[in-house]
Amino acid sequence: MIKSILVALDGSEHANAAVEYALWLAERLRATVTGLHVLDIVSIEGSFFHDVSGSLGFEPYLDFSSKMREALQERGRVLLDAFAERCRERNVRCDTALPMGIIANEICDAARTADLVVIGHRGLNEQFSTGMLGGTTESVARKSPKPVLVSPMQFADIRRPLLAYDGSQRASAAMHVAAEVTSALGLPLTVIHVVRDGTAADAKVLDEARRYLQSYGLEFRCETVIGLAHQRIAETLREGGYDLLFIGAYGHSRIIEMVLGSTTEYVLRNSQVPVFLVR
Repeated sequence: MIKSILVALDGSEHANAAVEYALWLAERLRATVTGLHVLDIVSIEGSFFHDVSGSLGFEPYLDFSSKMREALQERGRVLLDAFAERCRERNVRCDTALPMGIIANEICDAARTADLVVIGHRGLNEQFSTGMLGGTTESVARKSPKPVLVSPMQFADIRRPLLAYDGSQRASAAMHVAAEVTSALGLPLTVIHVVRDGTAADAKVLDEARRYLQSYGLEFRCETVIGLAHQRIAETLREGGYDLLFIGAYGHSRIIEMVLGSTTEYVLRNSQVPVFLVR
């Protein structure tokens, strides 16, 4: 059961929505939420101005790194204070952390003592991103030792969760988490199994899901969907009005995904609802 939630804060609209999802879950699961804001060491120690001034033989102007650190620390404290106030208003137990380092690495390190990581789809520098998924978010989704909930920019109550299940080990882990969360929230669950054509349908896959979910006593239904997995999962989310997706995270090596693409990555880039990644 989810009792400890870690949420990444950077002041962006995506992060604000991530906080809302974290608090929404914490209220219903009686969990503690830790707000994490990372002081980006690249911004402090690797600033362009600092590097240029050093290469020209000048002292860094007004101790640029030190002043940058102080400014970022102050901004981080403001963000965390605002987060703590939101938690108090919602009667949610909370903690805060302000580490310094490489952002994705620090989030993954803090994730070791959490049950769930909640992070925005994109970050503060989204206007500079060439893709539809932030670099930090993608790195955390790939490396986090715990499940990751990637939230969209707009928060909405969760009422109709969907599980993509293909019988794999990662999908089985996602099904376990989906069963735990939906039963705790009292929500119905829809399970889809995507096959390339009707003749390839494997009844055993959904039979496994049915037997497993029946033990939880929750309301659920299972169906087979025909098509390419990445496209049909995204289409089912939109057409069915679902507001949360449970899915196994990154089933192939990075090399294979570079060549063949990744169902997980495609869904993340194209989903307008939160995606709950489980490995």
